Amino acid sequence: MRKGIHPENYRLVAFKDMSNDDVFITKSTAEAKEKITVDGVEYPLVKLEISRTSHPYYTGKTKLVDTAGRIDKFKNKYKKFSKEEKKAE
Repeated sequence: MRKGIHPENYRLVAFKDMSNDDVFITKSTAEAKEKITVDGVEYPLVKLEISRTSHPYYTGKTKLVDTAGRIDKFKNKYKKFSKEEKKAE
């Protein structure tokens, strides 16, 4: 391997999925301000919003987003710009 191109701080780091509290340990150069103890060993901690244990693609579960109210709100807001309203005036 070429010298001087690889990071010096390559070490074991704990990644924690904040949506389901899953923790996994892997090698990384990610900066971490916090630490966590797993099985009696202290690791730098990187917090994640989503990971393989909570992402819908990997879990097969999807979240239902209610858009019906948003569509009605949009239509009511822009109703005054429709062609039918202008003909009535």
